[in-house]
Amino acid sequence: MTTNTDTRNRSVEEVQQHHAENAGRKLQAGAFNPRQLLSSLPEALRKLNPRHQMRNPVMFVVWVGSALSTVFAVSQPTVFTIVATVWLWFTVLFANLAEAVAEGRGKAQAESLRRTKKESIARRLREDGTEERVPGTELTIGDLVVVEAGEVIPGDGDVVEGIATVDESAITGESAPVIRESGGDRCAVTGGTTVLSDRIVVQITTKPGESFVDRMIALVEGASRQKTPNEIALTILLAVLTIIFLLAVVALQPMAIYSGNGQSVIVLTALLVCLIPTTIGALLSAIGIAGMDRLVQRNVLAMSGRAVEAAGDVDTLLLDKTGTITFGNRRATELIPVGTSTVDDLARAARLSSLADGTPEGRSIVELCVTAHGLAAEASDAEKAGEFVPFAAQTRMSGIDIDGRMVRKGATSSVRAWVIEHGGQVPDEVHEVVDGISQDGGTPLVCAEYANGIALVRGVIRLSDVVKPGMKERFDELRSMGIKTVMITGDNPLTARAIAAEAGVDDFLAEAKPEDKMALIRKEQEGGKLVAMTGDGTNDAPALAQADVGVAMNTGTSAAKEAGNMVDLDSDPTKLIEIVEIGKQLLITRGALTTFSIANDLAKYFAILPAMFAAIYPGLGRLNIMHLATPASAIISAVIFNALIIVLLIPLALRGVRYRPASASSLLRRNLLIYGVGGVITPFLGIWLIDLLVRLIPGIG
Repeated sequence: MTTNTDTRNRSVEEVQQHHAENAGRKLQAGAFNPRQLLSSLPEALRKLNPRHQMRNPVMFVVWVGSALSTVFAVSQPTVFTIVATVWLWFTVLFANLAEAVAEGRGKAQAESLRRTKKESIARRLREDGTEERVPGTELTIGDLVVVEAGEVIPGDGDVVEGIATVDESAITGESAPVIRESGGDRCAVTGGTTVLSDRIVVQITTKPGESFVDRMIALVEGASRQKTPNEIALTILLAVLTIIFLLAVVALQPMAIYSGNGQSVIVLTALLVCLIPTTIGALLSAIGIAGMDRLVQRNVLAMSGRAVEAAGDVDTLLLDKTGTITFGNRRATELIPVGTSTVDDLARAARLSSLADGTPEGRSIVELCVTAHGLAAEASDAEKAGEFVPFAAQTRMSGIDIDGRMVRKGATSSVRAWVIEHGGQVPDEVHEVVDGISQDGGTPLVCAEYANGIALVRGVIRLSDVVKPGMKERFDELRSMGIKTVMITGDNPLTARAIAAEAGVDDFLAEAKPEDKMALIRKEQEGGKLVAMTGDGTNDAPALAQADVGVAMNTGTSAAKEAGNMVDLDSDPTKLIEIVEIGKQLLITRGALTTFSIANDLAKYFAILPAMFAAIYPGLGRLNIMHLATPASAIISAVIFNALIIVLLIPLALRGVRYRPASASSLLRRNLLIYGVGGVITPFLGIWLIDLLVRLIPGIG
């Protein structure tokens, strides 16, 4: 942790340098690297502690069997007992290694976060308005602190006075600074970020050690990770299967003794370890940790594994229209001339009236005139000499006066009054066009011109809240997965219906208020469905808390981030769709490896059972379809394969099974075909290849 005792002494250049160093750095674990196996080996050895093993019933049975085999290998040493015991311990070690590698990736991310933390001296305000300097660790909830340009924000809180640009790249990896201001939904600030300009007063909202960064560190390290309900259910199932196989193996010994071919403890232990679902038992924890890790790579922080799983089971997505489905700023999409004016006449007038308009709408009008009509993007010297008329709330118009010519664009009623005032007339055609645009869900701007003593309307500019490219296709994919999409908007029903149809969502909620969102979520949940939504405002907090998956934007209020069970550091509402896909990938990966683990037991039957009993039941020799050399080599080969397959599957467990949007039935068929059939075939080939080497060992072959 670095120490910064007086951040006020930092120059503007130093602040800019700090911003540049953090820019573009995201929290990523990166692709799997085989060197991670070596670096995680010490931690895997520490996990051999029996207290740690008891958390996983399957691997605890393997640990007990390995310890028991060690006793017999020491008391009755042979090549077979020593090799078998060593590979039984490798089975436990490799299981620990899978968990250690997954945790190691999280610890690397946590270390990256720790470097962003700074111990700072806070300028706390007293009741009389004077300042006192105190360590940031002494701040309590409710304290007011002053932060100016170049200073580090000492703790999480809300801006209660002022406005400033803040460098959050150390947390989000986003190079562009963000604006934080008092009031509204962009007042929340994070401790450890840097103010780049101006002055703000922040009210602290968290205790020392419980900041957003502290919670991020605990979560990505796995320190606060708890097993999810599905994980617990699968663990119970695996424990039951282990008990069943344990009883079956124990029951074999009396039968073997009665037949005159009693088996050694090491042989029985090898049989048990090969039969119980050790593969999924070893990888289960790593799969869960990796699921949260994949979210962190996308700058999404999940507060619990339960939230990631719930995302995979979501039935209904509630998506805000503005910023999620549409760009969120109205853009010019069409020029409609009226009267005797041509579209080129309207384009020239619209461009002139928007040259000084710095709003997104004004810029989009110029862009449309440039791209669709070949006009210049920049004002000429003659145009710069004109008098620009900025938009005002009173006039509701903007434009330019140049060489005795006046051009205006704005609200229909305002431009109509301006035209009449200058002796012109507004044709009925204008009102028809304006009404048509409004009914289609767009916003009409009327453009008029006064020249040579004549005032006339040139036409109407259509502004549309443009649907983002590719949204319809993404919603089609969600529909194929059985997920219902609902668009939430404050627009009137007519506008909402038009945008919903263009975007391809299943349903919409128009003129939505916070209580309407709550009612919709509860209605869906009463039908047994899981609901996901995004939000950033204090008014979204109740709905975020009620939803099964509530993704709060990092730019939002503290209340929203506290209510949600995920936080998107990039504040990108469309990422909710990716979160659902990651959740589904987690569930599919767990299901695929469970299928593979159970399926590959079949080959081990063909390897070990003939080796154990072919001497007294010669007919069992026919089951030795792999033609393994000797009973000892057959057992050793099965144990080695059982251990090595864990290591070979670690990359898949961490990366996840490749996900393709499809229905549940098609995913099940694909799962059974690849991991079911593959789980049957792979061990036959693997055990046979291993036996070719094992048979060369003296005393076994």
